[in-house]
Amino acid sequence: MEKLTILGSTGSIGGNTLDVVRRHADRYRIWGLVAGRNVAALTAQILEFRPWVAVVATEEALASLVKGLREAGLARSEWPELGWGPQARRAAACAPEVSFVMSAIVGVAGLEATYEAARLGKTIGLANKEVLVVGGKLVTEAARTAGAELIPVDSEHNGVHQCLRAGRRSEVVRVILTASGGPFRETPAEALAAVTPAEALNHPTWKMGRRITIDSATLMNKGFEVIEACWLFGLAPAEVEVVIHPQSAVHAMVEFKDGSVIAQMSATDMRMPIQYALTYPERAAAAAPRLDWQEARTWEFRPPDLKKFRLLALAYAAQAAGGSAPCTLNAADEIAVEAFLAGRISFPGIAQVVEETLARVPNQQARSLDEIMEIDREARQAAQAEVQRRSEAAGARGSETVQAIW
Repeated sequence: MEKLTILGSTGSIGGNTLDVVRRHADRYRIWGLVAGRNVAALTAQILEFRPWVAVVATEEALASLVKGLREAGLARSEWPELGWGPQARRAAACAPEVSFVMSAIVGVAGLEATYEAARLGKTIGLANKEVLVVGGKLVTEAARTAGAELIPVDSEHNGVHQCLRAGRRSEVVRVILTASGGPFRETPAEALAAVTPAEALNHPTWKMGRRITIDSATLMNKGFEVIEACWLFGLAPAEVEVVIHPQSAVHAMVEFKDGSVIAQMSATDMRMPIQYALTYPERAAAAAPRLDWQEARTWEFRPPDLKKFRLLALAYAAQAAGGSAPCTLNAADEIAVEAFLAGRISFPGIAQVVEETLARVPNQQARSLDEIMEIDREARQAAQAEVQRRSEAAGARGSETVQAIW
């Protein structure tokens, strides 16, 4: 029976992975559950799946977890081994008993554990964009050296993975990733300055975390996916194309040199790509809903507006530049999104902060995780300084306007 560790067990991907495991209890057991601070959800998962190891982000969260397990009435002899912090997270992913690691922690927090698991030759279901956006060269080289498989779980890359089974890599001309276009695909560019956080968080297709929802609204999320696709499939940025597809039924396409285009389509249910990653190269019956071909439907495809959605263009440029540029891009975006959600900058200000940070932080070649994390730190500092500058400038303009009116 295959044993799994889930990095990010209390998130959306983690929950869907557990549902797949629940439906295939004859094939999979949970070795490790790694969460952040959602102790209530983790306690419920421990009670149901009885892992050998459970890890949280902080010492305070660990104390809460201990309290929750006691209150749940679970005998101490039945508790998993408990831990907190990066070292425990890494140990849960790298345990000899574990053959599959679901990497679903949002942000750079999941990078080290995923990298170390790849170095050990584990099969990795990759649902954390930052792992390849920030550390693509290191992680893919480690996986190649150790013979580890990186199987994408994001619906678009999972779709590409499936489409590539139709031909040889040397026959591929380009990969096409689809994007819903987010809540502002029909909004005029000049109206974006008035967008509120609540409006940006209202995604028309997917229910996701706050940062990824904003990234989807700016199309930065699709930019990250372009970078991921380059590392996963050995592509140049020019070989990855993005098209707007509001219906979100076709997840990806691959064009071959004979002109054939193979598309992967399915209902919007993450359990399908998760199960595909777990069972690959097999296919098994899944709980995901099916497309109804008796129902009339219309699917649209159109190119993205790279002037309106500047962050997508910046992502292409960062990957083409190489080095640490994608790491800087990710760090600056995270800071800028936080500032937008806090009301400190405007919606277009997200792209402006990222672009300015890319210009200020030198591009360099990172040779280790420590160097990557230092670049990440420097980029965050530069982005925070730019947010502060813009916030103060906006405050000064507001003050001048009030004085002029008075």
